[in-house]
Amino acid sequence: MEKQPNVPVVPNKEVTPKHITGELTFDDKVIQKIIGIALEEIDGLLTVDGGFFSNLAEKLVNTDNVTSGISTEVGKKQVAVDMDVVVEYGKDIKKIYDEVKEVISREVGNMTHLDVIEVNVNVADIKSKKEYEEDSETVQDKVTDAASTAGSYISKQTTKAKRGVDKGVNEIQERTEPRVE
Repeated sequence: MEKQPNVPVVPNKEVTPKHITGELTFDDKVIQKIIGIALEEIDGLLTVDGGFFSNLAEKLVNTDNVTSGISTEVGKKQVAVDMDVVVEYGKDIKKIYDEVKEVISREVGNMTHLDVIEVNVNVADIKSKKEYEEDSETVQDKVTDAASTAGSYISKQTTKAKRGVDKGVNEIQERTEPRVE
């Protein structure tokens, strides 16, 4: 193993973050994800509507895509947001909008130090909570429920058949005499 030459240490010359250059940028999907997660806390906001194809995908399988339906324009210092939402029937939509703006501004600002300069919200639909829950059931949920029901039925039938076989075996044993004494 070769011996490394000694490198002189220069005292009192520290590298601080102020002396390091570079740039911090954020991908649109990062800002969209921050917004999507933050919006989960808003009462009366049922969902962000991702449009026909996104909604179709969500109808087929359970997805956790919190960025669906959120469009952002991210600059070096500012963010603009557009989204379509579904709100709960009977709720104060203006209050929900104000809360959406406040939550987005707070969370994006706290995490990225970017200024949210614009939040455009289009109310695409209004539904009761019950109607929304019924509409939210996916094909995957329905198949899972059907499989669970079928599995339970098959298990019960198997237990019945096993009891019948055991009963038949016992009756045969009782009716046959032992061959040896």
